[in-house]
Amino acid sequence: MDVERAEAAGRAPDELAAGLRRLILSGADVADAVLEIIADVRSDGDAALLALTRRYDGPLAALAVPEAEIDAALEALDLAVARGLELAITNVGRVAAAGVRRPRAVDFGSHEVIVREVPLDRAGIYVPGGRAPYPSTVVMGVVTARTAGVRDVVLCSPPGADGHVNPTVLAAARMCGASEVYAVGGAQAVAALAYGTESIRPVDVICGPGNLYVQEAKRQVCDRVAIDSFAGPSDLMAIIDAGADLEPVALDLLAQAEHGSGTLVVGVSVSAAVIDALSERLAGALAASPAVCRLIHVPSAEYALALAQAFAPEHLELLGPDAEALADRITHAGCVFLSTGTAFGDYIAGSNHTLPTGGSARFASSLGPWHFRRVYTEVRISSPAALAQAAAPIARAEGFELHGASMEARIGENPADDAHRDD
Repeated sequence: MDVERAEAAGRAPDELAAGLRRLILSGADVADAVLEIIADVRSDGDAALLALTRRYDGPLAALAVPEAEIDAALEALDLAVARGLELAITNVGRVAAAGVRRPRAVDFGSHEVIVREVPLDRAGIYVPGGRAPYPSTVVMGVVTARTAGVRDVVLCSPPGADGHVNPTVLAAARMCGASEVYAVGGAQAVAALAYGTESIRPVDVICGPGNLYVQEAKRQVCDRVAIDSFAGPSDLMAIIDAGADLEPVALDLLAQAEHGSGTLVVGVSVSAAVIDALSERLAGALAASPAVCRLIHVPSAEYALALAQAFAPEHLELLGPDAEALADRITHAGCVFLSTGTAFGDYIAGSNHTLPTGGSARFASSLGPWHFRRVYTEVRISSPAALAQAAAPIARAEGFELHGASMEARIGENPADDAHRDD
């Protein structure tokens, strides 16, 4: 891992944040390759999925994972893992339920507008594979979709060297209530979920973290389906007080680096001693890691705040009382952790670990039920006269004579309108 100590003095926070982002690749770097993969899947369907899976992942036992294989995985699941997943499912479900909104009515007297939310019919959840299995991502995606009311929740995850999806992922899929599971990953999985193939019916939304190819594919198909956000590779910024216990802080940074290539880990402190100590602690431990680490000495807490806002981290840790005091002013972060570690959010706290990356936390949100629901309005007008008389001139100013006429034609349809017109 490339660990460097840096001084922020003399550099504007937004300039420094932009420089940090340039340390890793972006979706633009793989856009052409992803475009080709999506085109192959659109034209050749299952045949392209099979060919691409064999090229990038290896042999494939079956595209659609049989129900018996999923049941067997659950039966063989380690009891301690099962108990942990059960608690994670409960906690994530409770937090997700807090984001499901009931219909809201706005009463104007003469009319009423009701804002309604309804679940999407079919959702695709992407669960990464390759370096490691991610049953926790199954929980984050499938439980949230189910809590939002989605009828069909489809899971895609790449097969391992044996041609099968990891059994712990399959067990989690059964525990969380996934409807279908497919052994396919990468940009080709996203293309299949978006456009459909002979075996995979298209979905309405695609959610989940993944590498640059997966996230760029989501971006390229977002005119066809909804997506959650650009969710990967991962990043973490930690703002650290002088008095913070540095051993758990170092472990937080090391833990984030476990996500591997493309991961960006940033430690920030007003204390030069903190930066020096962390640099010494991390240098040897991360020598072989492909992640990138920067440890930055900043002149003040205000500078640290401005840097965090400009960087818009996926995960932001505020470690120590002075750092915690910044929490109410943070508006650009995927998830904020106050004097605790990001790993709790990755697994068990109940917050969702599918978070916006690459600085997109400036405008994007963590995965929640809102990604699996759509909003529409219902309009009921009992007395249209005043509305028609106010709106018809606007319609005619826009050149739409019949829009005005259609509203005016409803004047006098009830006694209240007649009374209003007489006035």
